[in-house]
Amino acid sequence: MLPEVFGPVFVPPEVYREFGASLPWVTVEAPPNRALVLALEMVVDSGEAEAIALAHEHSWRVILDDRRARAVAKRLGTPVIGTVGILLRAKQSGVVPSIRPLLEALEANEFHIGKGLREEALRLAGE
Repeated sequence: MLPEVFGPVFVPPEVYREFGASLPWVTVEAPPNRALVLALEMVVDSGEAEAIALAHEHSWRVILDDRRARAVAKRLGTPVIGTVGILLRAKQSGVVPSIRPLLEALEANEFHIGKGLREEALRLAGE
């Protein structure tokens, strides 16, 4: 659903390695500022550091769910969206008819979504 909602999707090499699968709609691009990546790795993991640095360098939005990584990206002025935000965008753009079953599937696979966030997402989605 990512390319349908956002268009081209870029990931840094570490995220690509962590994901472990090749997707035809993903372009792998290394962040140009290695010093920024190294600085970010002092507070977040390598994949998050590369993703934040890549997004920051290109003024792109970064997809992050980890609270600490989101805070770091926001301090840099890098726009952030999470999984629930992506689902909302997908619903709003007609890519998915409902987010409720997707939220339930995420939770069934041990993806933690706080009760308040879940309720707000469902309210915004009109579900």
